[in-house]
Amino acid sequence: MKTYTAVCRRSGDWWAISVPELKGVHTQARRLDQAEGMARDAIALMLEVDPATVAVDVRPELPEVVSHALAARRAARQAEEAAEQATATAVQSLLGDGYTVRDAGALLHLSPQRISQIAPGVRASAKAVAATRAERPVVRERVD
Repeated sequence: MKTYTAVCRRSGDWWAISVPELKGVHTQARRLDQAEGMARDAIALMLEVDPATVAVDVRPELPEVVSHALAARRAARQAEEAAEQATATAVQSLLGDGYTVRDAGALLHLSPQRISQIAPGVRASAKAVAATRAERPVVRERVD
């Protein structure tokens, strides 16, 4: 199934839709969410095929303000991901160095509960070490 591109341009209160791969295929829609269906129908009519056999990739022309907002949101997501990774690394390092969950939380401005969520593996391994130590027999010298 070939995918056709539907280029959408705002024209007054309507979206003008054209399909560059097929000369003469143009249509319009009131809302952008209707563009795919309208383009699919126009393509199917031109090619004399069932609309269900046509795939459409809607590409609206974006106003500069929208492009700017999308770029800012993308940058914010990337910064958030970097912050989460740095925080996870810090939590693992702090807990690995013997800091308490409460101290790690205080240093990172997070709740102890959040610290526990971020690094359950570190806490589990610390508990395992503590349990292993507790299971060791205690040898005491007998003083008579």
